[in-house]
This record gives sequence, C-alpha cells and structure tokens, in this order.
Amino acid sequence: MFTKILVANRGEIARRVIRTARRLGVKTVAVYSDADAEALFVKDADESVRIGPPPPKESYLNAQAIIDAAKSTGAQAIHPGYGFLSENAAFAQQVADAGLVFIGPPPSAMNALGDKIEAKRHVSKAGVPVVPGYVGILENEDHAVTEANKIGFPVMLKASGGGGGIGLHRCRTEADLRKNFSDAQKKGQMFFGRSSVFIEKLIERPRHVEVQIVGDAQGKVHALFERECSIQRRHQKVLEEAPSPVVTPEMRAKMAEAAQRAGESAGYKNAGTVEFIVDGKTLEFFFLEVNARLQVEHPVTEMVLGVDLVEAQLRVACGEPLPFDPSTFKINGHAVEARVCAEDPEKRFIPSPGTITELTLPSGEGIRVETGVASGSVVTPYYDSLLMKIIAHGKDRQEATQRLLAAVRATVVVGIKTNLPLLDKVLASDVFKSGELHTDLLAEAFGLKS
Repeated sequence: MFTKILVANRGEIARRVIRTARRLGVKTVAVYSDADAEALFVKDADESVRIGPPPPKESYLNAQAIIDAAKSTGAQAIHPGYGFLSENAAFAQQVADAGLVFIGPPPSAMNALGDKIEAKRHVSKAGVPVVPGYVGILENEDHAVTEANKIGFPVMLKASGGGGGIGLHRCRTEADLRKNFSDAQKKGQMFFGRSSVFIEKLIERPRHVEVQIVGDAQGKVHALFERECSIQRRHQKVLEEAPSPVVTPEMRAKMAEAAQRAGESAGYKNAGTVEFIVDGKTLEFFFLEVNARLQVEHPVTEMVLGVDLVEAQLRVACGEPLPFDPSTFKINGHAVEARVCAEDPEKRFIPSPGTITELTLPSGEGIRVETGVASGSVVTPYYDSLLMKIIAHGKDRQEATQRLLAAVRATVVVGIKTNLPLLDKVLASDVFKSGELHTDLLAEAFGLKS
C-alpha cells in the first residue's frame, strides 16, 4: 500500500478519499486554489499545497502544478476524484511519466472509451447493445439530415467528447437538427477540444441505469450491480438509488455481463461506471458511455454491498487484490442518495453562491452524509454547485426513501438558496414512490425547466 497520496480535487470528494486513506494508514496531500484556502478538505489532509488562483484552468486543471506538488511532498500516487482531470488520459500519462501512480484506469482504456463515437464502436464489437444511430463523425448539416432520415426522427444530436449534457440536443425535425448542429460543434470544441458530433435515435422518456464496475490488477472486470439515476436536471443527476426499482434479476445479469464486456474490451482497471439508457416501455437497454472514474453516487452501491470503493481503487492501483470477493455479493436492502446543491430550482437551477451562515446536518439510523462545507463556508461561483450528498439505507426502497425524506427535512442551510425544497417535494411525491421514473420527470411532473 502507498504511504502517501495526493488528492487532486476539492470539496466532498476530496474529504471522502482522505477519510479512507486515513483509515488505511496512508498520509494525504491536498491541493487547493486561493478560493479554497480555508476549506474543510484542506484542513483534513496531512499536508496541503497551493496550486493557483480560483479559476479551474489555473488551479485544479493545472496538471503540471499538481504533479509538481506530488513530487515535492513525496506522494507516490494521485487520486483525481471526479470531474476536473479525472478522465483526462493525457494527465494520467503525465502522472505515469513523472514516475507516479494514477489511481484510476490506464490511459489506453480512457482513450478507448473517452470519445462517445469511438466508445460505441469499441463496445459494439464486444457485443454490447448500442443505441441505433450513425456511428461516425457527421461532416456537415446535410450529412446529419441524410443520416437522421435513415434513422428516423426524432434523433439525439451529441458532441462526441461531451458530458453533463453539454453539446446535447433533442431534434424532432430537420429544422431542429439544422438549428442545433453548429451549436453542438461549438460546445464540443469549447468544452472538450473536439468539434465532432454524431446522432442516434432518440429514446422517449428513458430511464438512466448504470452499472458499477471494478477492474482488478489481474485484468478481470467485475460488475457490482446497478444504480438508477433517472431523476436529472440539465442531464445531471439529482437523486440516485441502488438497486433500480425496475431491474429484474434476469435484466440485472444481462446488464452486468454487458458492463463486464465493455470494460474488458478496453483493458479496464480500477473503478468505473458503464452507463445505459433504458427504454421505459420495453426495458431494452443500450450502452450510453463509460465514466472512467469514481462516480458522485458511488455511496449507494457501497451501502447495499457493504464495501469501500475508494479502498478498492487504492488497492488495485498499487497492485494488491481487491478487498472483497465480488462473486459473493448480494444486495442488502436499498439505498437512496440526494445531491444537495447551491442553486435555485425555481430559476432554472441558477447557481447560488454566498456564505453559509448556518448549517445543520442530519443523522440517524441508516443515514450517511458526505459534505464539503460547514457553517461559515463560502460557496464560490468558480466550481460545481454540489454542497453535500445525503444517503439513506433501509431494508427496502420504502424505508430508505422515508429515512432520506426525514434527513432532507432535518437539513438546514442558511445564507444561500439550495434545492432542499425540491428534494423534499420529489421524495414525498407519489410518482417517486411508484418507481415509474424517467429523465424528464422533473419537467413533466414538477414543471421545472432546466
């Protein structure tokens, strides 16, 4: 096991990694921007290094500054968390070239799965079902229209390097497709350095179901069951749960096999997630993408399986066996996670920076809280709006939901706007309790546009 690692992230995920490292006797180094100098994760770490001013490009995306910080403090490995440089294959290679260990998948796997077009080509060869569409780069608007007519409208236009809904457009007509084509290209270039776009058949009212995978040091990929992540805003998740209320044992086995094939086809190691889109009517599932990192919602899997995925990451990265035997796993009860964000749902989820003047966190049986803030914390406009995650575990979905609803209602955040009222409304609703979920639920059932 490593003796010291650097955590190349901030907020609640940095604290999460530090907590497991401390339990394993591994010292930690935090890196921080000027905006985070007084943040909790900086205080949690054994050492800390300033890496730049608040803008991410000058701090948390500054690969060389992070590598220099690791070398100067004697860290042997870098854990990237999620977001920022976590899925950047070039950064992973830089880390390796510097004689350090990247706690994540190898650059070759990230390259194979990082681009949506290449990922679809890659996994389809391994027999993984993909959404019908044109698996290639669209040359121009006319080419897009030609292929869309072959597929049949409506279609989904996507930036090949996209994520978080950036460069994503639903196109019901040729006019929609022509109108949004250049925007998808521009967004792809701006945010991901690639202007390439593609199209696939639009699946109406889909469910978003993903499978947690862990590739061990010997090259075998294990599937650790699924999570339901269909409640979203701006194509980003709001509530997640494990297991999915719609997945049957037979479907679970098929999804697990598909996820394993996808991972092994790319030589995947360490933790990752294979995301699927599920037709709400037929329950057919199709490959969406691979998130080559730890997911925000990983705690729900941990709670129903009794594992520590960060520990698994560390052990795989240093060549040790997994700290558990996946073949023995059985799902224990149900877990639901709520993301508490500094935003105003009534105003298209606009971020709400400011100072938290009072914070009360929930507790109780089956409740777990992952937070990056405390009373007096300043929420800046520079980074993601996620403040904390509240996770509840129960013997079944009903008990887990009731516990989470009570925990949400016991949480108090004063000084900034949050989505706590929305989380309360959704968790208490009949539509959520029914388990009939889809990615447009917030708009259709609650009238919230993003």
